[in-house]
Amino acid sequence: MRTRTLLATAVALATAVAVPTLATAAPATTAAEAVIDVSTAAELKAALTSAGAGDTIRLADGTYSGNFKTATAARADARITLTGSPKAVLTAGGGYGLHLDGAAHWTVRGLTVTGGQKGIMIDSADGVVVDQVTVHGLDMEGVHFRESSADGVIKDSRIYDTGNDGRGMGEGVYVGSANTLSDRSDRVEITGNTIGPDVGGESIDIKEGTTGARIVGNTFDGKGLTGANYDDSWVDVKGNDVLVQNNTGRNTTNNGYETHSQQPGWGCGTVFRDNTSDLTGATGDKQLAINVANHSTDCPTTVYASNTVTGGKGLTNVPITP
Repeated sequence: MRTRTLLATAVALATAVAVPTLATAAPATTAAEAVIDVSTAAELKAALTSAGAGDTIRLADGTYSGNFKTATAARADARITLTGSPKAVLTAGGGYGLHLDGAAHWTVRGLTVTGGQKGIMIDSADGVVVDQVTVHGLDMEGVHFRESSADGVIKDSRIYDTGNDGRGMGEGVYVGSANTLSDRSDRVEITGNTIGPDVGGESIDIKEGTTGARIVGNTFDGKGLTGANYDDSWVDVKGNDVLVQNNTGRNTTNNGYETHSQQPGWGCGTVFRDNTSDLTGATGDKQLAINVANHSTDCPTTVYASNTVTGGKGLTNVPITP
């Protein structure tokens, strides 16, 4: 059921002056916004198509079965919001649970996505915010920023039980695309999330071609890492100029955090600060809190002494910055 509330329209009148003038102030108007209440899968699909800039789609608690997609872009100053409680559950039998395809400046808040191949897919959509969602029970990755979806945010969310197809492709949060430099999903912020256990790939994978990701204040539980496709750490950084700060991790098969140069000139400029790593039980060949695959003057990595490690074989394999 769609309910639209019109905001009051204010009209500014010109003040009379002694000198005759034809100028008057233009009427000031505020665009109408809608709150679209939905309680069925059919209503949700319709709302995802019909919502406009500034609108809010509000989900009632319940199960919404199917694959849900929107290609409608909002504006930075008039976002479209899809919101519900954790009891509003999007359940897919395969494919993508929620696909924001060109849907820039959406906010997805509070709801749960489960049961599909992938959870929340963000393609060619700048400024998407994923906030306080729960994503679980997937064959592959949980949340993916792809096809140059820049300036996205995922925060305060819970991701677990991914990668159930057993191929080591169940990353919690995936930024960019492998084996290409054309996917510029830059400046993605990943903050305050709890990722794991039973995540089949890394908790976070930052791909080559992307720049400026911020990974701050997350909690990782690597219990369930498959080790397939070299998935043996919580975070794998292959992009440039990434900040990894104030995260906490436990349970890993080998390392806590890794950087790699999959393409020349990439995997460079990562800064590690104030991270806490528990490597107890790790059995891999290195067992480092921060393993840097390529460190040079041209491709630096900065590891501050404020990082700490318990268990394993050490903090890092590069010089430590005080």
